[in-house]
Amino acid sequence: MRLLWKALGFFAVLIAVAFGALILMPADGMGRIASDQLSKQLGRDVTLSDVSLSLWPVLGVQAGGVRVANADWAGEAPMFEATSAAFGLDPVAALQGRLEFRSIEADTPTLRLTQQGSRTNWHVGNGDSAGTDTSGTTGFTLTTLDKLSIARGRVILTRDGQVTEINDADLDLRWPDTYGPLTIEAKLRPAVSPISLQATLQKPRAMIAGGAGPVTLSMTTSGGTVSFDGLAGNAPEAQGTLKLDLSDTAKTAAAFGQLGLSLPKGLGQTAKGQLGLTLTRVGRLALRDSTLRLDGNTLELAADIDLGVKPRVNAQIRADALDLSALSGGTGDGAPSSGWSTSPIDASGLAGFDGEIALVTGALTLDPYKFGKTRALLTVDNSRAVFELRELQGYGGLVTGSFVANNRSGLSTRADLAFAGVALKDLLKDTMNVERFSGPADGSVSLLASGGSVAALVASLSGDGALRAGPGVIEGIDLAAALTGQASGGTTIFDQATGTFTVKDGVMRNNDLSMALPRLTAKGEGRVDLGKRNLDYLLTVLAPGARGGRGLAIPVRVKGPWGNLAINVDAAEALNANFSDERDALEQKARDKVNAALEEKLGVTVQEGQNVQDALRQKIEERAKGELLNLLGR
Repeated sequence: MRLLWKALGFFAVLIAVAFGALILMPADGMGRIASDQLSKQLGRDVTLSDVSLSLWPVLGVQAGGVRVANADWAGEAPMFEATSAAFGLDPVAALQGRLEFRSIEADTPTLRLTQQGSRTNWHVGNGDSAGTDTSGTTGFTLTTLDKLSIARGRVILTRDGQVTEINDADLDLRWPDTYGPLTIEAKLRPAVSPISLQATLQKPRAMIAGGAGPVTLSMTTSGGTVSFDGLAGNAPEAQGTLKLDLSDTAKTAAAFGQLGLSLPKGLGQTAKGQLGLTLTRVGRLALRDSTLRLDGNTLELAADIDLGVKPRVNAQIRADALDLSALSGGTGDGAPSSGWSTSPIDASGLAGFDGEIALVTGALTLDPYKFGKTRALLTVDNSRAVFELRELQGYGGLVTGSFVANNRSGLSTRADLAFAGVALKDLLKDTMNVERFSGPADGSVSLLASGGSVAALVASLSGDGALRAGPGVIEGIDLAAALTGQASGGTTIFDQATGTFTVKDGVMRNNDLSMALPRLTAKGEGRVDLGKRNLDYLLTVLAPGARGGRGLAIPVRVKGPWGNLAINVDAAEALNANFSDERDALEQKARDKVNAALEEKLGVTVQEGQNVQDALRQKIEERAKGELLNLLGR
């Protein structure tokens, strides 16, 4: 026992001597030793200023300033600098003559991280410095830390010339065991609202050495939470499950400095889902077995994305139903009764990526249009999108063709569509709030438009098309009854209707409508002002066998706003169409009587093709000439 007490006393004396040596060591000498050891470990010049020793609550070194030099190619500004820092020492290592730091606390530091191609300035040290275990060598090691704490830090990230700055950042990092997990808690403020970050790296040594390890990460903003669970490396590379629960994507984007983000409803104002993610070292992202709910739209998607300055996307999307009314400027409530929307259409998303997206959905709404099964291919190239309709079922028929939206220099659109078997009543109800026409229709349309709102697009429409409909019904007008002078009310049944039209400045014109009715025919001409939502159209009912075979034509004018059309027989047109011969005969009879009276009273004869005024003028000129000759003869 006496020997044990002597041994303990001996070690106590050694400890006292060691601590005494630390206490009595000059501050500049301690700073120089720490700076030299740090410089050797990092392979960078490290400068510590105003160094002092602290014994309580933690044995360590305090520095009034810290500066770590940058890589030669990354600029003259230091990679790391702080106005003050505290380094906690391992007391056992200190007794063995080593300065091994167990904690680092820095106040208002600045960290400059630079990536240029494959080079990074944070790869420091001699050889593989970041992943080398130096705990058995003289000097100190940064391999593990009980705690790394940064308060009110500033991070300047420069990647291929693009600078991102994060101010007022807080960080708490803990890695007490070399072979154990590393945990990180951070609060970043890159923009208007903070981002809270929690992460656990199960195998940090493998990741530092260039490999991958299990990672769990959660990031929370005022707009929601994003989390990841899987494998990750610092290449960067990752494979795992990404979960989104964003109640406001605009607020989330604003937290990262992307202010003013305004996604159309249905495309991610809110987002919730789970994505199977693989990110490779060459910057390729693959999504598999992914489900995403964007507002009211639920998508199943698979995608391959090349992540560059401008991403290139190749994706497949499936959905039971999609409501993309916001893309057409609609609200999902059907065609407006008072006028087209003047709200600006935001087509800036067309510049966000290039690539191809295949879409298959059981139902598609592009207000005011409602469709069924849809198979389409969207191709985007330099802010120009081509929507190829391979199958678009809707209104009882099938639509094929293409739709183009070009936002390279202002929004312009083009539609080249063909349709077959489309139900006129439902289609016209959704587009024009008109419910008078029913029956199947086939046709084609080619239209161009430009403008920043639906109203502007409609007002600029130009193009042409053709229509063939029937058998069908026109409600609110009885063309057969028009023969008796009464057209309003009742219905008209027709066997077939055909016609073509042109569109200019939002006004559609037709002059060759032909309709076949039981025992009757009809023709039509007129205009439909799509922008102002009114029409003026003349339908003429023809009864070839009427009036003893001479035929009868009764014009019916349909005029007014779409929601309140007036239908009346046009009396003036009826007279012109049916009694032109009688009118001509009466006019000739009256003309003959006038001529006879002139000849009898004034001696004026009206020649064939000569009007009365010319005949009178000629008679007056002849008499004037006679009087003049008489005067000259005297």
